Amino acid sequence: MLLKDKLKPFNLILASASPRRHEFLKLLDLDFTIQLKPVKEVYPNDLKKGGITDYLSKLKAEPFILDLKSKDILITSDTIVWHNNEAVEKPKDENDAFKMIKRLCDDTHEVVTSICITTTKEQIIKNTVTKVTFKSLSDEAIKHYISTHQPLDKAGAYGIQDWIGAVAISSVEGSYNNVVGLPTHLLYETLNAIADRQ
Repeated sequence: MLLKDKLKPFNLILASASPRRHEFLKLLDLDFTIQLKPVKEVYPNDLKKGGITDYLSKLKAEPFILDLKSKDILITSDTIVWHNNEAVEKPKDENDAFKMIKRLCDDTHEVVTSICITTTKEQIIKNTVTKVTFKSLSDEAIKHYISTHQPLDKAGAYGIQDWIGAVAISSVEGSYNNVVGLPTHLLYETLNAIADRQ
């Protein structure tokens, strides 16, 4: 049985404002609703890589837990860029975005995404890592990208699906969709397992 059919008795909730994540769930042919509840995304300083995204994806689920019904399946997620042993998150402004992209140029970084699936019976958190290698970019090219796209809502200040991905990324090792913002293969596999257990 296809996942979309398995999930018919359930109410799939995506707690994300990301248009890229919305598109991915549509691509998976899943019916879902979008619900948003504000969360202060702060994590302990000792966390690294997947520890950060695991923590934040779980944190994003917390405001929903008391309201979940027996047929609800909640999806929360978090993505960071990991470079030189530190998290590169969303830029504060265009100047910050410029500095971030400049740092990533001519080097390899990791994109880490966690998904957290929560029901009234269980909570499952999984993460995956993709290695992305950037070529060198001129200051003019970086400024062009920032002025013509909207990198301020993206971890690491770039979208691989944008102009910058076409001209500056020389290799991707792992899930491409993960870099866009959601490891769809991992989500599909986890939702299948949950639907079989319910």
